[in-house]
Amino acid sequence: MVRDKKGQESQIDSLPKRALRQRALLQCLQQYPEGLSNAMIQLAAPTPPATLKRLEQQGLIQAKRFAKPLHSLLNTHNDTTQSKTVALALNAAQQAAVDEVCGALGQFQAYLLDGVTGSGKTEVYLQIIQHVIAQGQQALLLVPEINLTPQMLSRFTRRFDVPIAILHSRLTDKERLSAWLMARDGLAPIVIGTRSAAWTPLLRPAVFIIDEEHDNSYKQQGGLHYSARDLTVMRAHQTACPVLLGTATPALDTLYNSQQQRYQRLHLPERAGGAKPPDYKLIDLRVHKTYDGLSQPLVKAIQTRLDLGQQSLIYINRRGYAPTVMCHDCGWVAECRHCSAHLTYHAHNKQLACHHCGMVIALPRHCPSCQKTALRCLGQGTQRLEQSLQGYFPKARILRIDSDTTRGKHNMENLLEQVHSGKVDILVGTQMLAKGHHFPNVTLVGVINMDGGLFGVDFRAGERVAQALIQVAGRAGRAELPGEVLVQSYHPDHPLLQALLKQGYGAFADTALAERSEAELPPYTYLALLRAQHRDENNLQAFLSHAMNQASAVTTSNPVELFGPLPAPLSRRADLHRAQLLIQTRQRAALHHLLQQWLPQLTDNPHRKGIQWMLDVDPQDLF
Repeated sequence: MVRDKKGQESQIDSLPKRALRQRALLQCLQQYPEGLSNAMIQLAAPTPPATLKRLEQQGLIQAKRFAKPLHSLLNTHNDTTQSKTVALALNAAQQAAVDEVCGALGQFQAYLLDGVTGSGKTEVYLQIIQHVIAQGQQALLLVPEINLTPQMLSRFTRRFDVPIAILHSRLTDKERLSAWLMARDGLAPIVIGTRSAAWTPLLRPAVFIIDEEHDNSYKQQGGLHYSARDLTVMRAHQTACPVLLGTATPALDTLYNSQQQRYQRLHLPERAGGAKPPDYKLIDLRVHKTYDGLSQPLVKAIQTRLDLGQQSLIYINRRGYAPTVMCHDCGWVAECRHCSAHLTYHAHNKQLACHHCGMVIALPRHCPSCQKTALRCLGQGTQRLEQSLQGYFPKARILRIDSDTTRGKHNMENLLEQVHSGKVDILVGTQMLAKGHHFPNVTLVGVINMDGGLFGVDFRAGERVAQALIQVAGRAGRAELPGEVLVQSYHPDHPLLQALLKQGYGAFADTALAERSEAELPPYTYLALLRAQHRDENNLQAFLSHAMNQASAVTTSNPVELFGPLPAPLSRRADLHRAQLLIQTRQRAALHHLLQQWLPQLTDNPHRKGIQWMLDVDPQDLF
């Protein structure tokens, strides 16, 4: 149904005031020059057939037949040619979760869906949303990565015969606007998107779902700082809707909220379909030496999978070929001229790149310091690991998935299609492979090096390592075939690894929360971080020192601790010196009181000229 040229604003005004349905329909169609299908009209502006016919006779609207579904022209997704899947039979824990959330529709309640990897959390989402659609309402589902959107969309289009709006940063402005309007006007009962989709208006919201709620991608680090997870919980509260936070590795602050009865915990303790959890084994690299990053036990395990026609996933959370290039004669190290960081070598173009400021230079043939030719690559990245595996297994089909190979709009979809169609024997990738993917034929996961995170400068480093390890391990043995996880480490006796692999994520989380409580760290305290940067280090220190004095002068009802000024862990980036102030308190109200008094003073700081600064409340990293 398409508007005729006569249907301008003046024509709407000429309609009788009592013709409310005609006016509503024409106003709705004004926003969609491409037109709306009859089904969409009934969602956006319910109109009897007689009214449609009357408007057409008046020349205000025009009926057209389209060769393809109209929602495809409006950036919604629904494959009407594809046979739809039916809802799967749920186990008792899944059914209890669905019943609980559906029973709370129409009121606010926050739920933590704590399900082991492969426990069928997505099926729980699907059946809750099916109930919402049946009531003529809308659901918003957030996913942490753009690359998870196609997989999630596929599950939903195969289940539901309704328009689905997709929102993420790789859309064109026209595509994004179209999807946003469809969500706002209620024409898309399902909205799926990444972090920024948390701001999408909904006409008839009924439920909000946050998949992989622990993921740090939900925190916007540049521009307007916000947590999409926490924002969505607040939206659910304001609209009287339930919100479901799903994960196999809950964030410690989310677990704390469930312990404090702010969130109701729903537990899925078993894998769906009777699949067994994978077996974990630690490979002591002090005993089993590595060659090109791979130990012999891991090489043998990969060969076994190749012989059986099964797939292996090798995980290393570092892209590029090698993180460091050094001269073995004089000790020179390739460093960024603009940042306090090493340059990473990328073998495919023989370039050194800074992953912080983007500077790229050609790999020198001679050491710039001693002019010798003893340059060596140190450490492993995904490119080097891919090359090593090709040397060990020359006949194997090896696929690398990282941010370098998935830059294009549909690259990730094409790569995953190769995996699912059996055209890949060995997967090599970073953390983007650890998030939510379902690879039924992957029976082995090899973790190359998790040791760096065990000794990170951020107090959340251990939590991040534990989550990444459990998530990537969850890709193994998700179907009938049993899974195995081999973890290479120089510190196999580390308490974190021992607790995690022997007792599970829950035991680790309990220990970590106890340590946070004793150390007075979040979630038992609240933080705010003033980050600042400037080309002149003296000006930067003057700004932060004055800000420190201003904050110290603000009186609060509860003690507030101030730390700094301190250099940032990355003390220089893009030729800008970086430093920060940390604020800590046991009471959220005290933090808010301080910030309300302090923020206007920061804008009047006499040393603010040329200073780039931002205030991050509840910072997720101190880097």
